[in-house]
Amino acid sequence: MNVKNKAIAVLFMLIMLLTAFTGCSKKHGEMTKVSYRLKWLFNASVAGDIYAGANGFFKKEGLEVEVKEGGPERDAIKELEMGHAQFGVASADQIIRAVSKGSPVVVLAQLFQANPLQWIYRPEENKIDRPEDIRGKVIGITFGGNDETIMRALLAKYGIKENEVNLFSVRYDYTPFYERRVALWPVYRNAQGIIIGDQLKKAGESAAFFDPDTSGIRFVANSVITTENMIKEHPETVKKFVSALMKAWNEALNPVNSDKTVGTIQKFDRDTSSDVILRQLDITRQLMMPSEKTVFGAIDIAAWKQTENIMLEQKLIPAPVDIEKRLKTEYVRK
Repeated sequence: MNVKNKAIAVLFMLIMLLTAFTGCSKKHGEMTKVSYRLKWLFNASVAGDIYAGANGFFKKEGLEVEVKEGGPERDAIKELEMGHAQFGVASADQIIRAVSKGSPVVVLAQLFQANPLQWIYRPEENKIDRPEDIRGKVIGITFGGNDETIMRALLAKYGIKENEVNLFSVRYDYTPFYERRVALWPVYRNAQGIIIGDQLKKAGESAAFFDPDTSGIRFVANSVITTENMIKEHPETVKKFVSALMKAWNEALNPVNSDKTVGTIQKFDRDTSSDVILRQLDITRQLMMPSEKTVFGAIDIAAWKQTENIMLEQKLIPAPVDIEKRLKTEYVRK
């Protein structure tokens, strides 16, 4: 090999080495640039996620994180599987379905300790003091959605036959509820629940919420996820990411920081008033940290097992997946 060819060979090797280290931190093998795909749009429900990026929590850990908005057309699990994101947010039913199909996804932290999915109703017209009181009611559900799964689990738990209720197929149009054709309408308590409640108040009516979680149906909502391979190849990055995210969420949910948190959210959600955002944040706090003893992000293993059992009973998965093996509880300890 002549001198010129040797020089070319050396240059090629240098380029390959530089390429290999692109996207890694100064510490060998640790990534600094990562993507985080959310499940929902930018609003109060993802307060801590956007707070972490906007207020330098990731940067303090040496991470450059692209926080990507979620929505109906976004699937964090698929993006993780394809390598388009390293972290994401998904609901328990999405995760369990994916694991059932062989996905390498794992859970790092549980964002909601209580599921925000509830049913709004007019208490002056519908007296619902216990689950059995929904007999004879017209109940809105999204066929194929997790609200259908939750409602069917509740009916089974309390021995309510399907012909004892009227399940009404809902869409994004709330008109059937406003027109009283549907007695109970599924909402996210910390989002549409506030907006629809305001509309009822303007009409001189009141609103109440039927919460399956308080009736023993513990169906886990959104959680932070990554892949087994990410933990294996970049363990320090995973630790730093979770640490930064948990610190940001705890600060964002602290009532002392409400004004700062609302201001951060408004930078991303300009269509919602600060008053509504503040109320959404208050409800979100209650769902994520229901008591002073709650450790934010802690994984409720029993609730995950119940979620899997519900899906198994309703034949939403063909066989048990032993979901507890995918719950990485070491990142957030109770």
